Amino acid sequence: MKIVLYFISLTIVMCLTGCESDQNLTSMEVTATAYTSSPGETDSTPFLAAWGDTLKPGMKTIAVSRDLLKLGLSHNKKVKIEGLEGSYIILDKMNKRWKKKIDIYMGTDVKKAREWGKKKVTIYWEADAKP
Repeated sequence: MKIVLYFISLTIVMCLTGCESDQNLTSMEVTATAYTSSPGETDSTPFLAAWGDTLKPGMKTIAVSRDLLKLGLSHNKKVKIEGLEGSYIILDKMNKRWKKKIDIYMGTDVKKAREWGKKKVTIYWEADAKP
């Protein structure tokens, strides 16, 4: 049953991204939490992301654990998150202690971030072309 659901999910994501047969989508189950631009959660520059991007409430962006960088999930990569609409752009990196984890940006809405909590989700992204 899990395999059938995986292929259905993959088909839906492929159609959402254009139903192009040459797309090389990769997927992975990760732990997803949420974060905000509040000094208690980040540092003294809560709107500044790891690569120097400025975060603004309403942006669809995520931070990724550093182990995911070597899988092609790096700066400005678009990611689809199972259960959420649209694409999210990677603009931030998480502390080195986290593994197989993403953090979804919730602007300044601490209540919304707490309501999200911690979930297992599948993420999808287009793999980089191999030389």
